[in-house]
Amino acid sequence: MVPLQPPLSDDAVNNTCRTNGFCFTMVEEEGGVPVLASGCLGLKGSEFQCRETAISLHRKSLECCSDKDYCNRHLYPTLPPLKPPIYGTSIHYMALLVSVTVCCFILFSIIIFCYFRYKRQESRPRYSMGLEQDETYIPPGESLKDLIEQSQSSGSGSGLPLLVQRTIAKQIQMVKQIGKGRYGEVWMGRWRGEKVAVKVFFTTEEASWFRETEIYQTVLMRHQNILGFIAADIKGTGSWTQLYLITDYHENGSLYDYLKSTTLDTQSMLRLAYSSVSGLCHLHTEIFGTQGKPAIAHRDLKSKNILVKRNGTCCIADLGLAVKFISDTNEVDIPPNTRVGTKRYMPPEVLDETLNRSHFQSYIMADMYSFGLILWEIARRCVSGGILEEYQLPYHDLVPQTRPTKT
Repeated sequence: MVPLQPPLSDDAVNNTCRTNGFCFTMVEEEGGVPVLASGCLGLKGSEFQCRETAISLHRKSLECCSDKDYCNRHLYPTLPPLKPPIYGTSIHYMALLVSVTVCCFILFSIIIFCYFRYKRQESRPRYSMGLEQDETYIPPGESLKDLIEQSQSSGSGSGLPLLVQRTIAKQIQMVKQIGKGRYGEVWMGRWRGEKVAVKVFFTTEEASWFRETEIYQTVLMRHQNILGFIAADIKGTGSWTQLYLITDYHENGSLYDYLKSTTLDTQSMLRLAYSSVSGLCHLHTEIFGTQGKPAIAHRDLKSKNILVKRNGTCCIADLGLAVKFISDTNEVDIPPNTRVGTKRYMPPEVLDETLNRSHFQSYIMADMYSFGLILWEIARRCVSGGILEEYQLPYHDLVPQTRPTKT
């Protein structure tokens, strides 16, 4: 017989119960208060129940005995200690999982970004950065004129071999800076005693450097009234890079500089005009054949981009914005370049952005507009009837001159 508080069984009489199993005392938390209960367990399954000292879903504890009557009177079960909330551990692991996932995603994104950036740089058109250990040997006594004549007679028609260009560029000695513009600097250099002009592009102007190099090396591009191209090269050590474009050197400088300091008679005026338009005509003309030349439009014609030779004739330079017409596909090859031409020389359809960019003849017409302004500059410096006007830029009375730069 055991006391029962409160009665837990239908067999309970006067707070006592009989059993052939176990007597028990149980403590359970209800509403935050421990509640004590006693009772009897049947023989079947009671041994298993008495082994559960703590139940995970609720805070309760059960102790059993069967050695004598009222043996549970001296049982004092205690509530199991509070367990840390399951959700606290879950949040910890969830935070860890989220952090690891985010880090993996960021790392994966960086790897993907670096991969595509590498692939894009690899796909960009550029020259090889390094010479072979055994550099192309240029025999002593060979002049630039000899090398160029040999390359023309070889039948390629696209300039000197690349390794010859690289060798020349490596052997050039810089003498002095003779100009500076938005694209970079122009230096006078020497190669085996011969004067050359070295155009050093800013690294941000790589697209202009590549385009100008590409145009100069177009098959059948060489002409007496197009600036003579010698070599192109990228020089660098990893921490710095220089983009070289090496051309013939003309000590008279640009037509702009020449007209400011020189007066013209009719003969010299016509010589300047005729040679300039001859170069432009060659540029615009498509030459058909097995190794033909595409039609090319300059897009940045101005007196600063035309050089004056020692014999008083002109040659056209600065082809970084030039466009080519691919007649086979009827497409206009426009360079991927953020540079724009000089607004003073732009025709109205370029200024108001109504130029038909898909029609190559539109670029030819724009060049002719710009060339008309150059003819105006030349004509102003010709002495006529004893009258000579000072040099002025086109629209000098309407468009203020920007900060002067040497070109």
